[in-house]
Amino acid sequence: MVQSERSSTKRARLQNALERQVLRYQRHLERLHAINRRFSWYRLAAFLLGLAAIWLALVYLDAAGVWVTIVLALVLFSLVVYFHRRLDLRITRFKTSQQIKVDKLRRMKLEWDDIPYSWYRPSHERSPLEIDLDLTGRRSLHHLLDLAISKEGSAMLADWLHKPEHDLEQISDRQAVVRELASLPGFIDRLLLNLKLVSQEQLQGERLLAWLSVQVPSRRLNAVLGAGVVLSVLNAALFILNISGRLPPYWPFTLVLTFGLYLFNSGVVGELLNAVVALDGELDQFRALLRYLEKYPYQGHEHLQALTAPFADPRQLPTAQISRVRWVTAAIGLRSNPLLAFLLNVVFPWDFAFAWLAKRMQGDMRELMPSWLQVWYRLEGLCSLANFAYINPEYRFPELVEASAAATNGPIFMAREMGHPLIPAERKVCNDFSIPSQGEVVLITGSNMAGKSTFIKTIGVNLCLAYAGGPVDAALLRTLVFRMHTCIRINDSISDGFSYFYAEVKCLRALLEELRMDDTAPLLYLIDEIFRGTNNRERLIGSRAYVKALIGAHGAGMIATHDLELARLEQESQQVENYHFRDRVEDGRLVFDYRIQPGPCPTSNALKIMEMEGLPVGV
Repeated sequence: MVQSERSSTKRARLQNALERQVLRYQRHLERLHAINRRFSWYRLAAFLLGLAAIWLALVYLDAAGVWVTIVLALVLFSLVVYFHRRLDLRITRFKTSQQIKVDKLRRMKLEWDDIPYSWYRPSHERSPLEIDLDLTGRRSLHHLLDLAISKEGSAMLADWLHKPEHDLEQISDRQAVVRELASLPGFIDRLLLNLKLVSQEQLQGERLLAWLSVQVPSRRLNAVLGAGVVLSVLNAALFILNISGRLPPYWPFTLVLTFGLYLFNSGVVGELLNAVVALDGELDQFRALLRYLEKYPYQGHEHLQALTAPFADPRQLPTAQISRVRWVTAAIGLRSNPLLAFLLNVVFPWDFAFAWLAKRMQGDMRELMPSWLQVWYRLEGLCSLANFAYINPEYRFPELVEASAAATNGPIFMAREMGHPLIPAERKVCNDFSIPSQGEVVLITGSNMAGKSTFIKTIGVNLCLAYAGGPVDAALLRTLVFRMHTCIRINDSISDGFSYFYAEVKCLRALLEELRMDDTAPLLYLIDEIFRGTNNRERLIGSRAYVKALIGAHGAGMIATHDLELARLEQESQQVENYHFRDRVEDGRLVFDYRIQPGPCPTSNALKIMEMEGLPVGV
C-alpha cells in the first residue's frame, strides 16, 4: 500500500517545520549582514576619528595629552573591531546552523547531488551484500545516513550496515542509544556546529594516534637531555664570564660540543617531534567536541550517558589532558622556524626537553586516547542513525526476537507497510509481508519492471538498518536476527576468466555452504532471477533442483523469477509459497501498482512491451 495518510502528515509537518527554521535563519542572516555592512563604516569612522583626534592633540596638547589621546583612539578602534569580529562569528554560527537544517531537508527529499558524500573509501573490494542492496557508495544507504566527521566513524557506520550484527544484545544496546539520540536532535546539531566552527576539514583519528606508536629509547633520551642541560648551563656561564672579562672566550668550544650533541642525537627524537607537531590541528577539533560532551546534561538519558561516560570522568577529563598535550605541541611547533629553533636549542636543550615531556605524556595517553576515539566513532555512527530516525518520523524501530520465541509466537519475519528508504516518499509503495517459519522458500513471479527486484532489496536493506540499530521503513517489523546472503547483481569478471553464468554458480554455491554452517542465526537469502545465464531448458531443470535443496534448510528466503514453471513447486511442498506482482495496460501503456499479491503471476508483459515498441511478436 502507499504510505498511510498519518505517516505522510508526520513527514509533511516535520518538513514544514524545518523549512520554517531555514527561513527564520535566513531572516536573521539578512539582518546581521545589514549590521555587518554598517560596521565596516564604523571601523573606517573610528580610524579616521582617531587620526583626527591625534592630530589635534599634537597641535593643541602637551605630550601627556597626546599619549592619552593615542590610547583612547586605539581603545575605540579596538572595541569596534572586537564587536565586528563577534558579529562575524555570530553570522558564521547562523550560516552553519542553517546549513545543518538544509542538510536534513536534502536527506529527507533524497536530493542526492546536494547530500555531502562521506569520507568513507573502502579499503576492501565491496561485498555482494554492499553492492546488491546499495549499502555503500554514492546514492547508497550509507551516503544517506552518514554524518560522521571522521574517516574512522564513517567506516564504522559502513561496517554496521554491510556486516550485519548477529548479537541481539549488541543490537539492542545500539537501538537504545539511537532512540534517545533521535529525541535529541539539538544534541546532534550542536555537536556538528561545534566542530564546523573550528574546522570544515575531516577529523583525522589516525593522526591523533600516530604519535603514540613512536618509540624513543628512554635511557638515551634521559642521558642526552642531562648532557644538554649541563652544556647549556656551561655555555651561559662561560659566555657571561667572558663578557665580564674574567675568562678567555672558552664558550665557542662548549657551543661546538652542544651542536655536536644535537646533530648526533636529533634523529633519536625527530620522528616523535614531527608526530607531535602533526597533532596540532587535530587536537583543536577534537577538544571542541569533547568540551561539549563533557558539559552536556545527560540526566534522563542513561544509555547516552553510559556511552559517553569516558568523557565525564572528573579525574581524567579529556579536555584537561588534551590541553596539556596541546601546550607541548605549541612549544615544539616553535621549532618550525629554523632561526628560532637554533636560538632555542642554543640557550636550552629545547628539542630534547620537550621530546622528554612528550614521551611522558605518551604513557598517560596510550590507553586514554584510543578509548576516547572508539567511543567517538561509535557516537558518530549512532548519531547518523538517530538523525535518520528524526527526519523519517513515520519509520519504526523493529522488534528483534530470539529464534525460540519466534517458533512459538508467530512468523520469523513479519512486516507491515514496508517500503524502500532510498525511494522518494511520493513515489514509494509499501507492502505487508511475512515468512511463517524456517525452511520456507518464497517464489516471487511477475512481469518485467513490476517490482520483484525492488521488493527483495526492500526486505534486505531494512534488515541491514534493523541490525545496525536504526529504524526501518515500516509501520511494524518483527523479525529474527538473520545472517544474510544475496545473489542479485551478478557481475562476470573478464580479468579472472569468469563468465556471468560461472559467477552466478559460485554465488549460489556459497549460499548453500552458508546454509550448512553450524550457526545459531538462520540465513536469509535473496535471489534475483536464478540461473539467468544459461538456456531455458537447463535453467528450469537447475532451478527446480536448487529450490528443492533450499526447502527445509536452516534459513528462509525469496527468489524473484520470470519462470512461471517454478511456481508449480508449491504443489509439491508446503514450504514453498508463491507471491507475484502484476501489471495492466491502460491507454496503450503499461501500468504497475507495485503491490505484492499471493499466488503465482497470471500474466506476462514481455510480448506486450515488444508489441508496443513496434517489434514483431508472431501469433
